[in-house]
Amino acid sequence: MKLRRPRSLSGLILVGLALVALPLLFGVLWALYNLDRLAEQSARLVVTGVSVAEQNRLLAEQVGSMERVARQYAILRNSDSLSLLQQDVATINQTLDGLLPLAEEADAVPLARSIRVDVQHVLSTLRQDSLAPDAAEETIVGFGVIRRRITDLAAILSNQIDTELAALQASTERAQQIAAWQTVALVPGTVALVLIFAFLVARPIRQIDRAIEQLGQSGFSRPISISGPKDLEKLGRQLEWLRTRLLELAQEKNRFLRHMSHELKTPLANIREGTELLLDGAVGELDTNQREVTDILRTNGLKLQQLIENLLSFSAWQAKSETLNLSEFPIRALVISVAKAHRLALQAGGIQLKLDVGDFLVTADREKMRTVLDNLLSNAIKFTPKGGMIAISARSQADSFVLEFADTGPGIPEHERPRVFEAFFQGRRKQGGQVAGTGIGLSVVLECVQAHEGAVELVKGSPFPGAHFRILIPQQAVVEHRMAANG
Repeated sequence: MKLRRPRSLSGLILVGLALVALPLLFGVLWALYNLDRLAEQSARLVVTGVSVAEQNRLLAEQVGSMERVARQYAILRNSDSLSLLQQDVATINQTLDGLLPLAEEADAVPLARSIRVDVQHVLSTLRQDSLAPDAAEETIVGFGVIRRRITDLAAILSNQIDTELAALQASTERAQQIAAWQTVALVPGTVALVLIFAFLVARPIRQIDRAIEQLGQSGFSRPISISGPKDLEKLGRQLEWLRTRLLELAQEKNRFLRHMSHELKTPLANIREGTELLLDGAVGELDTNQREVTDILRTNGLKLQQLIENLLSFSAWQAKSETLNLSEFPIRALVISVAKAHRLALQAGGIQLKLDVGDFLVTADREKMRTVLDNLLSNAIKFTPKGGMIAISARSQADSFVLEFADTGPGIPEHERPRVFEAFFQGRRKQGGQVAGTGIGLSVVLECVQAHEGAVELVKGSPFPGAHFRILIPQQAVVEHRMAANG
């Protein structure tokens, strides 16, 4: 038969507390019961001991009194002494009746009965009218036997009390041992129950924590499923609804970006085509001023095209629709090509470009690496003041290659460093250039690098006062990716 678990978190906690508390409550009640029983036995034994001691003393005194009265009666033969003898016999019988329960436990009833018979025999003998003096004296001598029997009875009853006391001590020790074993058994059992119910409660809470962390990291693709108490499962269903809604919003945002980017590309292509026709002299030769203005139009058209390409690239990465197109190419040639595309912006700002790029081959997606280089260089130009410097370096390692971009701009504030790779995040530093950024350039850089199983970091303690980015692209992982894709 399958055990039914509590349906709610509060019910699970109450059941857990009950299962933990019940063994402890049973142990406490058992201890209280045994304590009460032992206390009752101890009190009864004390009362019995005191009572027996007192009754033994009284019995000895009563027999002594009866012996004195019997001697007087043997001499005087008066009725008053006989009445006193009768009273002493009745008192002795009454005392023996008080000792009878304990005498039964000690198997001393025959001895007590013999004392009763002896004192009754003394009374019957002395009451005879024709009792001779010698017979009376012989009867009185029988009190010595009675006293010895009383002493024997007292010893037997005392031994019985000692036996019961020893049994009480044994019971106490046994109860202590049982209580100790119960404690030894209850402690690990209680700890086990606590751990079991802690696991039953902690597991769905950990699932909820991971689900919230997943949502916080924009992980909307993995369904959220919480198993456990009904109220936590309900919370899991609400998180799943939230995940679905966030996924829909992200998809709507990506669709908007794609549509907007495509809509912008058509008129921009016409603007760029018209600018190229003007520069080529299709409508006549341009003078110096006209050519300068046309160059400005052409340069900013290229910048707008790059921004639109970033939006498309970011949207594609968010939709996970792009794949790597790996090839082997010289990284130095690609860096120089990107630098030439920005020569006008570098000249306009009087910015010196320092290249320290080794002439070696790399395996990567050429277009995505161009996007990385273009975005980082464009970002550096925006923030480098006039007359500043930008340094680009590249070096090969055993199983990877490293790219570094550094500038002499104002740098990135410490509180903005954790967010510089977030999409659409723009710091408070003033940007240069005629076209403002969208805040997705560095996020596109991060997406392209992560697609190569690489990493991007902001270097601390750089000799350059501005921003210093370091990119590491592992070659072995890229090669394995290409082999897996081809396989």
